[in-house]
Amino acid sequence: MMRTANISRILLAGTLLLALGCKKKDDATPPAPPTGGGGGGGSSCEAQWLPVVMCHGALASGDTWAGQAKRMVQNGYCTDRIFVHDRNTVGGSGHVALLDAFIDQVLAQTGAAQVELVGHSAGGGLGYDYLADAGRAAKVAHYVHIGSSAAAGPAGPGGNVPTLNIWSPDDAIASGGNINGAVNVQLPGQDHYQVATSAEAFAAMFAFFRGQAPATTDLVADGARTVAGRAVTFGENEPISGAPVLVFKTDPATGMRLSNEPAHSFTTSTTGHWGPFSAEANTWYEFEITPPGGRRIHYYREPFIASDRLVYLRTMPPPTSLAGILLSSLPTDDAQGVLTVFTASQAVEAGRDDLTANGTYLATPTFAPASNCTIAWFLYDANNNGQSEGTAAGLFGSFPFLSGVDLFFVPGGAAEVTLNGRTMRARNWPSASEGITVLVFD
Repeated sequence: MMRTANISRILLAGTLLLALGCKKKDDATPPAPPTGGGGGGGSSCEAQWLPVVMCHGALASGDTWAGQAKRMVQNGYCTDRIFVHDRNTVGGSGHVALLDAFIDQVLAQTGAAQVELVGHSAGGGLGYDYLADAGRAAKVAHYVHIGSSAAAGPAGPGGNVPTLNIWSPDDAIASGGNINGAVNVQLPGQDHYQVATSAEAFAAMFAFFRGQAPATTDLVADGARTVAGRAVTFGENEPISGAPVLVFKTDPATGMRLSNEPAHSFTTSTTGHWGPFSAEANTWYEFEITPPGGRRIHYYREPFIASDRLVYLRTMPPPTSLAGILLSSLPTDDAQGVLTVFTASQAVEAGRDDLTANGTYLATPTFAPASNCTIAWFLYDANNNGQSEGTAAGLFGSFPFLSGVDLFFVPGGAAEVTLNGRTMRARNWPSASEGITVLVFD
């Protein structure tokens, strides 16, 4: 079960996001697999290996699995055998039926008889529910349960589906624990997201599927650096269709664009997919997305060292949703910029991590207690006084995974954010005419 102290806050989060990414137009987005994560396989990959289907947790999206997908490819999996299942975890229904239809589509597309299934957090609850039926369980060779509820036994009717249970005693969101009859891997010191995204979690997962250790758990550079992804709404994961996506190269010293002309441009498909393009080595990128009738968002990313087909660009949810109501508190004021920082693979914890934005230290017990598992930071001038107060902003601190801090960013200037020694810089866009700036630490 989820830790009792967090249940009400997670329910309160409701429809809120997790997380929290002209030249001649590139070729149209090709037909995509049901994930957006596939895209063909190289001659050295193992086409006979079973496809892997990965389910994210509450308030999350498929990019939870971006790092693990890259590690899988680097250890022999074909990219077109790796699938992520996006779903609305806060207002949707019929999740088991949707997952069943998704798996049937994967089996039809790949010609495989079974899949490997992975579920993180609430995705773990979905995994157990899905596998409770004998017909559905027959479609799954192995199941990996990560950072989720402890169970009485392995998944499947009578516990007949081989189950790997990965958990951490330091996970402040899900209580976890060993499962009798399952293969149990405990990862002390890792937070609720690290147990899904870490190299140690990948090593355990790969060995469970393949019966041997991976050749490497490092993220290894490849020559292709193929980049593609999906545009969805915060929280609900509704696909954004017909949105222009412009990709710019930026100066890492300032965060400013190197050219006013985009290096690549796309329009999202009906399923929200965009890309691909080949990223240049050691190059920093900005992704600008303008959803039809919605607020523009500028995403800043570190250089791509390997191909990444799970680059998600989240847009604002409808103002009628709880998430939309909360996020509508972000200023639309050209006298200031609005900055969001997303730490995609881990939380920021006071006493363990360091996070600084324009000289203000944020990894404090107030804004980054271990109990909050903070991964998304909303930084803006809440008092509208042109100064950085360093105090709580809005209601963000009332939700798990989130913090809001009163910081003033001069529009047109540069924002500098450092996480555990890694520094990113971005332009402070005026928030009324240009929207929101998001820095993503993978």
